[in-house]
Amino acid sequence: MTITFIGHGYVGLVTASVFAELGNAVWVIGHTKEKIKNLQKGIIPIYEPGLEEIVRRNLKAKRLRFTLDYHEAIPQSQAVFIAVGTPPKENGEANLSVVFEVAEKIGKHLDGYSVVVTKSTVPVGTNKKIKAAIEKVKPQKTTFDVASVPEFLREGQAISDTLRPDRIVIGTDSKQAQELLMELHKPIDGTFVLTNVETAEMIKYAANAFLATKISFANAIAKLSELAGADGLKALEAVGLDKRVGSEFLSPGAGYGGSCFPKDVKALIAIAKQYGYEFTLLKDVEKVNQDAMREIVQKAKKLLGNVSGKKVGVLGLSFKPDTDDMRDAPSITVIEKLQREGAIIRAYDPVAAENAKKILKKVVFCANPYEVAKDADILIVMTEWNEFQQLDLQKVKQIMKTAIILDGRNIYDPQKVKKAGFVYQGVGR
Repeated sequence: MTITFIGHGYVGLVTASVFAELGNAVWVIGHTKEKIKNLQKGIIPIYEPGLEEIVRRNLKAKRLRFTLDYHEAIPQSQAVFIAVGTPPKENGEANLSVVFEVAEKIGKHLDGYSVVVTKSTVPVGTNKKIKAAIEKVKPQKTTFDVASVPEFLREGQAISDTLRPDRIVIGTDSKQAQELLMELHKPIDGTFVLTNVETAEMIKYAANAFLATKISFANAIAKLSELAGADGLKALEAVGLDKRVGSEFLSPGAGYGGSCFPKDVKALIAIAKQYGYEFTLLKDVEKVNQDAMREIVQKAKKLLGNVSGKKVGVLGLSFKPDTDDMRDAPSITVIEKLQREGAIIRAYDPVAAENAKKILKKVVFCANPYEVAKDADILIVMTEWNEFQQLDLQKVKQIMKTAIILDGRNIYDPQKVKKAGFVYQGVGR
């Protein structure tokens, strides 16, 4: 099958590459000449384990092509996927301007029959508007259907999530479009969920908002446990063993971030408001998440007495391990709050440093964790990279000014760290 993706971010590039790997002829359309030139050489703009190899292999096999030209790709494609960003506006609503812009460009270049598929996360009712926008500009003899096929990719595990998803949601009112998309996804191991368009649009927001709720619930229990003298991690472990609940996303820490949860929680609150429903539960989820980041700063101040003039070492900057994504990373909030209190920040991240430099100012970026620890008054773990768990704690203690670890991701065994001579504080412990 010949298909096209508009957009080459995490979703577009990963999904396009996997479909090429499965034997399809795949076009990827971008709008930046420099990025497309790099992609044509196999140079990818994001960090995702295993992705570069797949891109280069399929470029060589000529199953994957990158272009700026809609006319080159759209007319021959049986399915065209919209995979562009939908960042939040000031009021939390999803900004759909790029979605409609590319929908119009797609419409002008349709030839024969195609399915226009929205991969981007969009509010309920968006695909109807996409259909109307295409109807206005499409050539007279062409026919098309619209569909919503939301993605559920985890950064750092996006390739395996594309190949082996828990479910494949296909939302469309057209039997022809449904059959075409089921045939395209046939090699992928996942349960089909067939719905109308509106339900598919809702599923994506519902899934992300629920996972964000689990994280904020875990942080609320962790905070209460600290106040009550309970072991929050043990309590949440027991809750997670209940098959009705599950343990994933039930780990307390410094809060959630990334390209999905903060944006989609805000968007679902805004969607609910448009329908006259105050989604107070999700508003509280947001508040608990912000409180989790503020709590890290408060703990640092309590451990040091005062952070003004103190050297604070930060281990990890990306919002989660195995990605270079800094979008809404909790480290940004924590570092900026500490800087406002007068702290001197040194930081290290295995892959996100270059992206972090574009956002964080007056931070000394170090080449390794030990450089961060040198002469530091405190070390704060903000991302649970595996390499941080393997640090030589005796060496770290020797080079720090004060042996204090604030473990914002609970990656260390408190007893082992304390035995090594550190003052240790985690979350919920």
